[in-house]
Amino acid sequence: MLRKLIIIFAAAAVAALAAFWFLTRPDAVAATTLVARNADLDNGRTMFFAGGCTSCHATPNQDDRTRLGGGLALVSPFGTFYVPNISPHTRDGIGSWSEAEFLTAMWKGTSPDGRHYYPAFPYTSYTHMREEDVRDLFAFLKTLPAVEGRARDHDLPFPFNVRRGLGLWKLAFLDERRFRPDPGQSAEWNRGAYLVNAPGHCAECHSPRNALGGVDGGRRFAGGPDPEGKGWVPNITQKGLGAWSAGEIAYLLETGDTPEGDSVGGSMTAVIRNTSRLSAADRAAMAAYLKSLPSIEGPPRPAKAN
Repeated sequence: MLRKLIIIFAAAAVAALAAFWFLTRPDAVAATTLVARNADLDNGRTMFFAGGCTSCHATPNQDDRTRLGGGLALVSPFGTFYVPNISPHTRDGIGSWSEAEFLTAMWKGTSPDGRHYYPAFPYTSYTHMREEDVRDLFAFLKTLPAVEGRARDHDLPFPFNVRRGLGLWKLAFLDERRFRPDPGQSAEWNRGAYLVNAPGHCAECHSPRNALGGVDGGRRFAGGPDPEGKGWVPNITQKGLGAWSAGEIAYLLETGDTPEGDSVGGSMTAVIRNTSRLSAADRAAMAAYLKSLPSIEGPPRPAKAN
């Protein structure tokens, strides 16, 4: 009887391990699915600034924001992540990557060597980007300076340092549907919705997260604790921006100045450095979309200490 129980337990363990391995396998984009096309570098530049690539990937402590050598430390409740080199350096950056590998990273959160990326890299938003925009972005990145050096490894405690488990996280939180325009809305609104939700990944910071680090879909854009523990990210639904006009939101995206005569601070200054490089039409589109968001109550903000 004991021998039978041991065999049953061993078989169950093997089956559970096999199921885990199957469910957590990293996915990839097949190169054979890509049709040859000529890259649009102007569009790639727009996606570069809409996506805020310099905000995280620019090498710290230097002025050239096109030197994307990485190294920035991102502190989180799960440990500290170090942003990688995405310059076109063939050894240390992404210079040896194929288009399919870049699409795989942006859409699937999978590295060229078949490992899951941590969602500190906001592929949960980038996955909604159109194929042509991702490919144009990749072409634009390859025009930037090649930078030597690799970022150090992430500093994560167990079990968060077990990448394979991210496959289960993706099953729960990675929605790979590409952006689809709403036929009931204007072209401007749809452009803004795309920029805000896909390359702009605004919800990644401006939404509260659950205990597993997933965005709280019911309170999307409703603000919450700064993921790096350095304050509070504001609510950008009509609960927070109801008194602002679309023009005032667009002006903030250009200058960083609020209608009250204040200016943004913290990590938002890097965001404005990028959105200010977009066209006035794109900033207006983002503002039109943000102004349309319904009022959503966010998590209660802690009282300030006296």
